[in-house]
This record gives sequence, structure tokens and C-alpha cells, in this order.
Amino acid sequence: MSFITKEKLFSTKWFKAYSLIIIGTFIMALGFVLFISPYKFAPGGVYGIAIVLHHLFGLPIGLTGLAIDIPLTIFGIWMLGPRFGAKTITGMLTLPIWMTLLEYFYGYEAFVPDQPLLSALYGGVIVGLGLGMVFKSKATSGGSDIIAMIISKYTHMPLGQLMIYVDSVIVLISWVAFKDPMIPLISWVIIFITGKVIDIVLEGMSYDKTLFIISDKNKEIGDKIVKDLRRGGTYFAGSGAYNGAERTMIFTVLSRREMMILMSYINEIDPNAFVTVVNANEVLGDGFKSLKDKVDED
Repeated sequence: MSFITKEKLFSTKWFKAYSLIIIGTFIMALGFVLFISPYKFAPGGVYGIAIVLHHLFGLPIGLTGLAIDIPLTIFGIWMLGPRFGAKTITGMLTLPIWMTLLEYFYGYEAFVPDQPLLSALYGGVIVGLGLGMVFKSKATSGGSDIIAMIISKYTHMPLGQLMIYVDSVIVLISWVAFKDPMIPLISWVIIFITGKVIDIVLEGMSYDKTLFIISDKNKEIGDKIVKDLRRGGTYFAGSGAYNGAERTMIFTVLSRREMMILMSYINEIDPNAFVTVVNANEVLGDGFKSLKDKVDED
């Protein structure tokens, strides 16, 4: 049962988690019905299959997705154990409900007529936003990730890699079904955008940079970081792979502006310094968001 996260019934965290699921699945439904389905895009997942079946046989997308999801989830519980708690079941049920309501009251017309690429961009962003909110509640909306989990259990392949394979197979099915090479190409674009938006929702947009600095002037650079920039840093002792010389590396995290100030200073005192800059998606700790705030927020 360690896979299932629980909140105390009717607590603040409980209301927040289920609000994220309900609002998130509504946003996802908007993306699928208004932007993705009208152009026959099938960006993986159960609802990618439902979109293909809708355009081939006229089946409603929401109910078709639910009809696939229920036996898939039951099979997943049988094969994998109780990994799917009440929140995931809620997400699995609310998404098709919202989609069915939109199909009934809005229909199947494109929200942005005659603009398939623009609709794909909107759809990817909107679905990514909604799915990110669902993930933030520690739930999923069911779907093809269950297939990937089952395959992973027996092949020991990485789950993320398998999810890409499963979604890609569904995208290729849309190519075979509609005989249009543009549909799978744009569907992959939607998958990429959705993934990026999910990352932003879960991790936030950070302008912080992680720096690894190797320089003979490490003491001066360290003093600049601590005294002028008012940031912390850590020294790591090491040796060069080429000549075995003892070197000291500085690890620090700075804002973009602080990084440029430090870069200018390093160039002045040691133009031959070796500096690696990495985007810091999220920084927790002294001087940044606290770990407690992060946990309470989630």
C-alpha cells in the first residue's frame, strides 16, 4: 500500500488534493475536446485511442476512454497490486465525465477553426496544465501508464522510456487509421509540449543557475560569492584526470543576474577558469524556498 498516498478526510490537504483533480481533469477535457480531437490528433494515452475510435466509428470520446480505462485499471490492480488509490480512481472518473459534458453541450467543432498547428499548441499546453495539476495531487488519470507499468514489471525497462514507447504506438495507430502523416507528427509535438508544461507545473519556473567552477583563484571566487553576492557555496577537493594535479571545485547556486556578475569577475581574475552552468529546476534550502514550504505546498 506504500504506493497510495492518503490525506485525512476533509482536511485542508484532502480538499486541496481533490480540488486539483477535479479542476485539472476539467482543464484536460477542454484541451482534448476543443483543441485536439477536432483535428484527429491522438497524443498517446487512452484518450488518444478514444479519439481514433471516435473519428472512425462515431463513438463518444469520454465514454469510450472510460470503457477502456476501467478494465485496464482492474487489470493493473490484479497484476501490480493496489497502486491506484481513491485519488487516481477519482481522476479516472472525472475526466470522462467532463469530456462527456463538453461533447454534449459544445459538440466536436474546433475552438480555433482551420488552425491545426495552433490548436495543437493550445491543446498541448492545456492538457499539460491539467495533467500537471492531477499529478501535483499525487494521483494520475489512469490510462496508458498502467500498460507501461505492467510491461516494466516483466522487462525491467525504465518506466519513462516505456511510456514513450506506448504513446508512440498509439500515435502510429492514428497514422494507419487516418492515412495522414501530419497527424502523428503533430501528435508527437503535443506530447512534447504536454510533458514540458507538466514539468513547469510540478517544478515551477526557475531562473536559478547551478555553477561548478574550477579555478586556481578559488579562494577569491569563493569570497566574491559569499561577501559580495551574499550566497553560499561548497568547496570540493579533487584531482585532474589529465595530469593528476590537485584541484578545488566550487559548487554554488545563483540567480541569472548574480551569475553574470560572477562570470565577469571570474573573467577578470582567471580567464582560464573552467565553469559549468546548469539550469536549476528547483532549489530548496537556505536562501531559497524552504523544504518545509515545498512539502506543505504539495
